[in-house]
Amino acid sequence: MVYGESGGGTGTGIDRRTAAKSAVAAAALLLAGGGGGGIAQARTADGITLRLPAPTGPHRIGVTTLYLVDRSRRDPWDESVPVREVMATVFYPARTVAGRPVARQMTAGAAERFRQIDVLVHHLPPTGVNWAATTTHAHRDAPAQPVRRPVLLYSPGGGDPRTLGTAVAEELASHGHVVVTVDHPGDAGEVEFPGRTPYRKERIRETVFRGDPRTDPQLFRTAIGTRIADIRFVLDRLEALAAGRNPGAPVRPLPADLGRALDLRRVGVYGHSAGGTAAAEAMYEDRRIGAAVNLEGYLDQAPQRSGEPGELFPVARHGADRPLLLLGTEGFEHRGELERSWSAVLARSGGRARRAQLDGAAHWVFADYAAMAPQLQAAGLMTAEARRDLVGVVDPAVSVPAVRNAVRSFFARHLRG
Repeated sequence: MVYGESGGGTGTGIDRRTAAKSAVAAAALLLAGGGGGGIAQARTADGITLRLPAPTGPHRIGVTTLYLVDRSRRDPWDESVPVREVMATVFYPARTVAGRPVARQMTAGAAERFRQIDVLVHHLPPTGVNWAATTTHAHRDAPAQPVRRPVLLYSPGGGDPRTLGTAVAEELASHGHVVVTVDHPGDAGEVEFPGRTPYRKERIRETVFRGDPRTDPQLFRTAIGTRIADIRFVLDRLEALAAGRNPGAPVRPLPADLGRALDLRRVGVYGHSAGGTAAAEAMYEDRRIGAAVNLEGYLDQAPQRSGEPGELFPVARHGADRPLLLLGTEGFEHRGELERSWSAVLARSGGRARRAQLDGAAHWVFADYAAMAPQLQAAGLMTAEARRDLVGVVDPAVSVPAVRNAVRSFFARHLRG
């Protein structure tokens, strides 16, 4: 894989020798327990079980979920919901994992809706996969190491749930970050809440999207604005957690020392597609965020009329004054549409924005599909063409460490403290 780069400021590129070394190391990890192309999968009556790539860092990982309620906002997608509900997952270096079971990637309820919704959107096999059986490498509610660590927030792709960002989040946590993956209910394919409410009769909420939000200017504007507000709200609640308060609603016991693990002087945000758009603009709007990674997200609004340019987001109009990484793929079919806004922010950021590209890859290589799609192809459940359209032709032993290393090295450089 070639990892190309352009822009000013400190570089983040990976040369061919580094990529080759990473590929060798990653292949061993994938074969040992992570899940890459060509690995024989366990088959049951419910279908094969996909595996996520193992994290490479020295820390064991704890994980917990947060149910957060913003009473200052109404839900933008459902007028009957008078508050904004957000679900988040926190991955963190654990003090011990003894007696703590490993978490599943998805809850059973979310996995069932995933099979009904996301599978159709991304042309995944409708049968033959037990989506609820995939495990993570993180242990539920394990006590945290009481050491202040950089905090990273993750916003997934448009229509995607936060669970599809598990592999990168675990990698970052294993190397000493606290990572908070954020769901955007009404946008995400499916979000499972801990219970019902008088205004939400179901535990699981499905997406309102019925197509590409980019084709509807008002829908896209609402989606990105809501994501930015969600990110900033979660950061508010993390401040409460770091101050010794429990931000949950309702309050439930949290892992020991979790609040003491948060260093909110060192905050970064990264996101994929619409999440990348939100990450870059959230950094522009919120001084608490010190660095951001945009994984192939537009930096302009959807155009009002076909063939006309959309309005640039402020971060693209005025440039970034803190470090920003723009990471794209060779196979993204809308690269031409992306070019205008990315070129604008690069030109106006005084070297603080960088741009890089993953060759042989396609748009969803930044999600857990990077490891999943090759396994589906190897099991005869996905065609080579469908795999190429989703994540590209690049081997997961190359793409998985390339994405992980790009994000990790960027934040390690720019959130030193």
